[in-house]
Amino acid sequence: MSGVVIAVSRSKTHTFTKVNQESIQLLTGLGVQDDSHMGKTVQHRSRVAVDPSQTNLRQVHLIHAELHDELRASGFDVSAGQMGENITTRGINLLALPTGTQLHIGNKAVVELTGLRNPCTQLNRFQAGLMAAVLDRDKQGKLIRKAGVMSIVAVGGEVRPGDLIQIKLPPEPYKSLDRV
Repeated sequence: MSGVVIAVSRSKTHTFTKVNQESIQLLTGLGVQDDSHMGKTVQHRSRVAVDPSQTNLRQVHLIHAELHDELRASGFDVSAGQMGENITTRGINLLALPTGTQLHIGNKAVVELTGLRNPCTQLNRFQAGLMAAVLDRDKQGKLIRKAGVMSIVAVGGEVRPGDLIQIKLPPEPYKSLDRV
């Protein structure tokens, strides 16, 4: 299984939308250089308020471009970086991968999936109804979060649009992604 990087984005401040870049630099154990969510401990303001010493399992946010396609088909105006992701991918069903999956991106960088992004009301501030559009229910009524996955940087390196992504699954038994 493989995919491709469509866009890379970052923001030095805690803004909802991140600005597309020609490249981003991933720093081992920290996240995206010059991004407001970079750090060994949590940087998301709501999590800092609860316990600023928590390990940062949300260093790099990835969204599959197929979600943007789905949202545009439903009438939303979204593109890469606008939902706060650092890396926009195509060709990988990110939500179906297990916790601990490693994504080898480009020549060097490796991120390890830690969980699902838990959608928040900022989505509705960006576009009315967007939060409901990234939530669904399966046949058993279990909530499905479609707003991307979170990861930590296992190996630093530069990431650019067009970089190939190779998937390395963790040892079995697999653990489904849950919100982090």
